[in-house]
Amino acid sequence: MTITAYTDASAPAEVEEINLYEAIGGRPAVVAAVDVFYRRLLADPELAPFFPEGVGARHRRYLATFLGEALGGPRRYRGPDIAAAHRGLSISDAHFDRTAAHLGATLDELGVPRHLAERIVGIVAGLRPAVVTA
Repeated sequence: MTITAYTDASAPAEVEEINLYEAIGGRPAVVAAVDVFYRRLLADPELAPFFPEGVGARHRRYLATFLGEALGGPRRYRGPDIAAAHRGLSISDAHFDRTAAHLGATLDELGVPRHLAERIVGIVAGLRPAVVTA
C-alpha cells in the first residue's frame, strides 16, 4: 500500500509514492509502536492474562517485523505462523476489538496522523480470522 507524499505543498505535480512503513518513520517508528502497544496490552486487565510471562524481546521482534512487512517494509517475517501461534488461546472477537483499540491508541499516542493510523488498523483487522479462536 502506498500513499502520496507531496515534496512541495505548492507543487502537487511533484509527488513521490511512499508506503505506510516509510510514511510513519520506518523501523524505528514500528519498534516504538510495538513497545507502546505491549505496554498498553500488559496494563489491560482483560488482555494481560494472555501474556502470563510478559512479552520478551523475541516476541517484540516478531511483531515489529510482521507489522513492518504488512506496512511495506523491507524485512520479511519468518516467525511462527500467526494462526498456529494464537490457536488454543480462546481469543474472542471482543479481545480482538480491544487489542485493535489499543493499537489505534498507540498510534495516536505516537503522533501517527489519523488517516495513516486508520489504514494501519485496517490492515491489522485482516488478521481477525487467524487470531480469533473462541
